[in-house]
Amino acid sequence: MANPEAAGTGVSESVGDYLKAIWILGEDESVSTRDLAERLGVSAPSVSEMLSRLHELGLVHHERYYGATLTAEGTGIALRLVRRHRLIETLMVEHLGYSWDEVHAEAEVLEHAVSDRFVERLDALLGRPTHDPHGDPIPSAEGTLPQTPSRRLSRAAPGSRFRISRLLTQDSEHLAELAERGLKPGVVVEVAAVEEPAAEEDIPPGITLVTAVGRVSLSGRLADLIRGETVE
Repeated sequence: MANPEAAGTGVSESVGDYLKAIWILGEDESVSTRDLAERLGVSAPSVSEMLSRLHELGLVHHERYYGATLTAEGTGIALRLVRRHRLIETLMVEHLGYSWDEVHAEAEVLEHAVSDRFVERLDALLGRPTHDPHGDPIPSAEGTLPQTPSRRLSRAAPGSRFRISRLLTQDSEHLAELAERGLKPGVVVEVAAVEEPAAEEDIPPGITLVTAVGRVSLSGRLADLIRGETVE
């Protein structure tokens, strides 16, 4: 386990992982025990126990049945870890020859091992990037986030043009499939067709796109992971 003082967060890896997960899942909204358990791969009782501990430490607001939100201190720690993670992923893709579908697990480990001094030098080396290879915004050293278009591709109208800004997944199979089809941040596609909505209300309709490599079809669930903005 990384030395918390050397890493500069002042908390253990497990505490840091919980704070980061709460921020990613909810940011300013309450996060349920079930969602946290699913993301972290632990049991609901383990989550409840840790949330009580984090509440006592002043890092989380937690009420039974109402979920958890971060305090100002908890948010600050979470953003520092998110910043580290996304800068490390950027380094791995741009300078170390990794593909974007294989960097997440490595960055999860390294984010706890590096110091704030290292992170600032890494940021400078990379040219102060605002977004990582998946289009996720990189928090500044002060904890601010750059603006990132967040319209869902799955809700784009047929005939419209759409610029991809972000991919809301770390799943290696999803990322490999999107890369194979040339769908990455910065790419502009044309929405050729949108399927009829599925019977299940929570399943977005499938979509057909015209891209630089030709026509591609995406399931509704995969299209719903792509965010960006419509363009002229």
